[in-house]
Amino acid sequence: MSKNAKIAAGGVAVGILLLIWLPWWAALLIVLGVPAAAYLTLDPSQRRKLRRVTRKEIGR
Repeated sequence: MSKNAKIAAGGVAVGILLLIWLPWWAALLIVLGVPAAAYLTLDPSQRRKLRRVTRKEIGR
């Protein structure tokens, strides 16, 4: 299993656990808010690099 697949599986597991313990809206807020907050903590050069890599992988 690749590293990205492990991360995705862990994210799904955490999302399911959050849905069990929290109301659906709170779980949704956490699932969407954490990656958004992580993106916003990057400085502009890191954001450009991330966008460039993502676009390159989509073109494959």
